[in-house]
Formats: sequence, structure tokens, C-alpha cells
Amino acid sequence: MQRENPIRDLQHIPAALQPILNALCEVGIDLSRVIQRGPLGGALGAAVGENLGGDTQKALDLMADDAFCERLKTANVRFYASEEQDVVAELDPAGAYAVAIDPLDGSSNIDVNVSIGTIFSIFEAAATGDASVLRPASEQIGAGYIIYGPQTMLVCTFGKGTQEYLLDPDSKQFVLVAEAVKVPDTSREFAINASNYRHWSRPIRAYIDDCLAGEEGPRASNFNMRWVASLVAETHRILTRGGVFLYPGDARKGYERGRLRMVYECAPIAFVIQQAGGLATDAQDPILGKTAESLHARTPFVFGSTDKVSRIAAYHDLPDEEVNALFGNRGLFRV
Repeated sequence: MQRENPIRDLQHIPAALQPILNALCEVGIDLSRVIQRGPLGGALGAAVGENLGGDTQKALDLMADDAFCERLKTANVRFYASEEQDVVAELDPAGAYAVAIDPLDGSSNIDVNVSIGTIFSIFEAAATGDASVLRPASEQIGAGYIIYGPQTMLVCTFGKGTQEYLLDPDSKQFVLVAEAVKVPDTSREFAINASNYRHWSRPIRAYIDDCLAGEEGPRASNFNMRWVASLVAETHRILTRGGVFLYPGDARKGYERGRLRMVYECAPIAFVIQQAGGLATDAQDPILGKTAESLHARTPFVFGSTDKVSRIAAYHDLPDEEVNALFGNRGLFRV
């Protein structure tokens, strides 16, 4: 029996890319069910290895990677670059596209029932796997994520705005619910792992200090801090409510460039956010203007409402003596 199309509304998805999106969504639907079963489906959060970047791999990480890799073999995909694999795999020598994917983002949250997801990026295939994905992030022709939470949703862009699709639990199809998502312009939320405060650069510490100073500080507003440790969950909240997410580089060994990977995480999320009217940078320069130097290269990452991301870049652009003054006095920027 032929499986029903997993996406009900296809008008915003280029015809040539529909086989890829259908494949991603078919696997996403299956993963959503596995995740909903939790421990009834086995020890999904059990550590089973370590990837090239030194991150612990969970059982569900590898299950997701295998499923996406196998299904994309018949979706006109020549090259498959995965966060869980050391090198780019060739799936179909005649394929026209390359897919870069984080099969399961936020896997540290599997056992605590917090939203996790899949992040993907699509390029036209080049002569080699590396050449296909190690190119300017602005050359992506599609990107998005599937979030597995109380609702399972597909959020994606193909360069003409950002769309949201909701998985209907009855029909098992993704249904278009928003044709042009926009990041709200104003918000009093920021997301950062505050436990690393002592390791941050002075511009980052100054920005967060100004937020924490509340109504009595230079921002003259009270802010709330959020931190989920799941990039798709952080992204989805910002698309819905605005605000800013920061994962800066810091002074710790191995964290000089942050911990998020350019190819599999930052580039696709930046494309989604900017097509929704937001901004994404490495704290100073736009992510979409950058090229990863290697498959698993990391980059600092700041994204969200344009005014907040721009403000953080401005903190970094100040001369050292002014940064020091800002760090000490909190007086150079006001809403």
C-alpha cells in the first residue's frame, strides 16, 4: 500500500525539492512516534558512542541518522553530510542535491521529555561532497527543522519567507498553518547558559549585565532569561515570541568558537531566522556571509530579533577603551 504524501500543502515548496521534503517528513513522522513512546521504545537516551566533535551519541541519534540516510537515497540526493558521521556520504551518484543534517538536535533532553528536533540544510550538489556543503551559507536553497514536542512541527524556508507546518495526529500529515512567519520585533527575553558567565568576553558580559540590571539599568526594562539546551526549541520560541539566543565563544579550551556547528546547525537556522525577518550573526558578522572551513567546524552564534542581535554586534564593534567603560558603567546604550 502506497504511503500518503506526508505534506498536505506543497505550494511553498519548490517542485524539485519536494522529494527531499517528503523524505525528511516521512522519517520525522516515524521519529515523532518513537519519541512519544519514550522508554516503551527502549533506552533511547542511552550513550552508545562519541562523534568526531567529541559529543556523546545517544541511541536515538544513531537511529535517526540511519533512518534519514536510508530514506534520502531515493530523494534525488547525491551527498549526505551528517553531524553523526565523520565524512560526507554519497547516496545517489545521479542525485542533484546535497543535504546537511543534524538528525537529532538536543539529544541530552531525550530522557527528560523536553522538545528536541531535526535540523537540515539543502544545497545544489557540487563535484564532491565537501564542495557541496563547505560553501557560503548564503548558497543554501532550502533549510529548516522538525521539532518534536507537545506538537510536532516542520519549519522551513526556500528563500521566499519562512513557513510552519503542523503534524496532524489524525491524518499523519504536515498541514500548513503559517505562510509567512515573522520574528516579533520586541521581546524582553534572552537565552544564554549563564553558568559560563565567568568565561565570556567583556562585550557579552556587558550585554547580559545590562539586561539583568532591569528597570534600574541602562535598558530601563526587566528581562527574562530562558535556556532549554535544545537549539530547535530555542529557535521555535524566538520565532513565536521574539528575543535573542546567544551561544558565544568563550575562554575555555575547546570553546573558543562556541560549540554549535556551522554546517549542521547555525547555517540552516540562520536562513530560517533571516527569512522570518530576524538576524543571525557570529556575535559580529552575519552567519549567511560565512563559509565553514571543515565539516564539523564550530562558530559562535547569536540570533533573534534584529534590534537585539544588532545591539550585541555593536558592543563588539566598540574600541577596547569604550568596551571597558561600558563594562564598568552600563551607560552607553539605552532603549
